[in-house]
Amino acid sequence: MSRIELIGISGPALAPEHGALVRGCAAIVASRRHRALVAGLPQPVLDIAPVAAMLDRVADILDGGGDVAILASGDPLFYGIGRSLIDRFGPERLTIRPALSALQLACARFRVPWDDLALLSAHGRASDNLPGRILRHQRAMLLTDGRNSPDRVAAELLAALTDCGDAERIGALRIRVAENLGLEDERLTSGDLAAIAGRSFGPLNMMLIEQPSAPAPFPLGLCEDDIRHSRGLITKDEVRAATLHRLRLPATGVFWDIGGGSGAVSLEAARLCPELTIRTVEKKAEEQANIRANIRQFGAYSIRLVCGEAPEALADLPAPDRVFIGGSGQRLEAIVEAAAARLADGGRIVLNAVLARTETLALACFERLGLRVSASVIAVSRRPRPGGEPRQFNPITLITGDKP
Repeated sequence: MSRIELIGISGPALAPEHGALVRGCAAIVASRRHRALVAGLPQPVLDIAPVAAMLDRVADILDGGGDVAILASGDPLFYGIGRSLIDRFGPERLTIRPALSALQLACARFRVPWDDLALLSAHGRASDNLPGRILRHQRAMLLTDGRNSPDRVAAELLAALTDCGDAERIGALRIRVAENLGLEDERLTSGDLAAIAGRSFGPLNMMLIEQPSAPAPFPLGLCEDDIRHSRGLITKDEVRAATLHRLRLPATGVFWDIGGGSGAVSLEAARLCPELTIRTVEKKAEEQANIRANIRQFGAYSIRLVCGEAPEALADLPAPDRVFIGGSGQRLEAIVEAAAARLADGGRIVLNAVLARTETLALACFERLGLRVSASVIAVSRRPRPGGEPRQFNPITLITGDKP
């Protein structure tokens, strides 16, 4: 059976033992910067990108009985082409000969251990939630690319922190960039966010982001006293827990929190699902200040505050997978209509109704829009100590609408 020789490259030359393997193959796959390593060989050299077209060409060669050598940077199983090859051809058809990974080289250059690093990749990915993904870790190593370059990542982090007035974290964050590792033009750069944002970098980078401390590790269970809010206007702990249960938040995707108030539901969502992109819509300046303070306190930078009133403020947001409506300001129908129109298939809207007329209007609106509706009533009673007088809170109706 014909095989794939997947060879990791670290440095400016092909190892002698790998040269013999390459010469025995019917074809070679290499990126532009690796072509010089096989110059002069008679075999055809295929581009590694676009990957889908390359995989089809490799399949044709294998079907014809020829072996294929594929040259890849570092360890091809570390955010590399190895996964795509295994998925397409199966592990038994590959022989994998890794070199030092970019992670190992970068940490060696920086003289830092990497067994406790968070390993993240922005390579070929949208950057909607990069601040949230990065800033929840004390130390994170990020693989960048030409679009999500170190200067752009630093600028995005700086903008997110500046928007929330997080001067302390801005001052404490330190970034190191390892560029073109193992090549003649290798370069190491370090600095604060502003310094890195003001520089230019090539496309081959590893970016180490460090801060003195990371947020508390527990994912659920913030109390009302933990969260900055105004005049008791906050979703009660018990109701918040039930609301999050009803939302059934996905691990990734987009969550709208409309009428965010203090941002309590968004905060818990960010801690439960750190890869989730969260947009918290709030029109009141006092509550906007509370949300920013809570983002700072808990490092919940997957939350992006949207200052404005729904439904108008929803127009430019990414389409949601989940929506929570905690406040509607007498514009309930218009908000539900706007949210349902943008909601992904299989998505869900959850609304908490305090008043009977809100409940009636919401149920009718959900049904009119073709959502599958269910509702529950939560009545919270707190007893501060055994034998003490219970404190009763107004019952809340949780209304859920699922989009088929």
